Amino acid sequence: MAELYPITEPHDRGMLDVGDGNHVYWEVVGNPGGKPAVVVHGGPGTGCTPGMRQYFDPAVYRVVLFDQRNCGRSTPRASDPATDLSTNTTRHLIADMELLRRHLGIDRWLVFGGSWGATLTFAYAEAHPESVSEIVLSAITNTRPSEIDWLYHGVGAIFPQEWERFRDGVPEDERDGNLVPVYNRLLNDPDPAVREKAAKDWADWELAVTSLEGGEPSPFWTDPELRYGLVRICAHYFANNGFLDDGVLQREAGKLAGIPGVMVHGRFDLGGPLRTAWEMSKVWPDGELVIVETGGHTSRSTGMGEQIVAATDRYARAWAGTG
Repeated sequence: MAELYPITEPHDRGMLDVGDGNHVYWEVVGNPGGKPAVVVHGGPGTGCTPGMRQYFDPAVYRVVLFDQRNCGRSTPRASDPATDLSTNTTRHLIADMELLRRHLGIDRWLVFGGSWGATLTFAYAEAHPESVSEIVLSAITNTRPSEIDWLYHGVGAIFPQEWERFRDGVPEDERDGNLVPVYNRLLNDPDPAVREKAAKDWADWELAVTSLEGGEPSPFWTDPELRYGLVRICAHYFANNGFLDDGVLQREAGKLAGIPGVMVHGRFDLGGPLRTAWEMSKVWPDGELVIVETGGHTSRSTGMGEQIVAATDRYARAWAGTG
């Protein structure tokens, strides 16, 4: 089984002006003349981390990582409640990716994403199939209303105590409805104490859902400033169904024809059940589904990272003409 690669340091980085007053942070690691790949982080709203560089052979790949609008090192940051998120939508992120590809002089690149990053990867590839050489995904989601409802309501059947705490974080007269738009409102409340409590309640729930997978929680969920920015973007997207029409990524999957890809999904992914990956494997003509029997939602769960590296290694060999 393939092992993760050592963390390598960027040899190039910058801030890209994407319009609307936004600047997107990007960095490049690996072989400057190697096979281009881009990492699409999850959240939405986490930003890239050094560990994301470990899924690619640095001797073969030229890996581009970037922080999506208003998160990570991109500016302005969602952690500032004054930052306007109205120009942060899926359509804007797709345009940012294309602008970055052209800025770096890349013709086509392998696109890698997980969780929300899988949703954005599908949306980008269906909008710009000519820009994509291969796709590698983990923890596959489409951010459909049914998936959002599962994550913030349905999976509460498995974590009832934790979900009741999450539910009780909203006003009593709003606890029987959709909690996501209520949290979205609380996260933009004028009172900083209201905002901070809503961010912590949301983060505590997300951590509960992945609690069976082991490992230390990311600072994105535990550092108060990072947590607020992340949760604010999450709620902004999920209150708007990812700014996508329900089911559009499956309906438009035929546009991925000719793009080979691998979807790595854990059998015990409680945050994003296997059904979405299974359904996408039926409509993506060249997509292969790899089910990790011991895996969960995060790449740190057993067997997930190794399968991701196995997929990127396969495309590295093909690019080098040895596979």
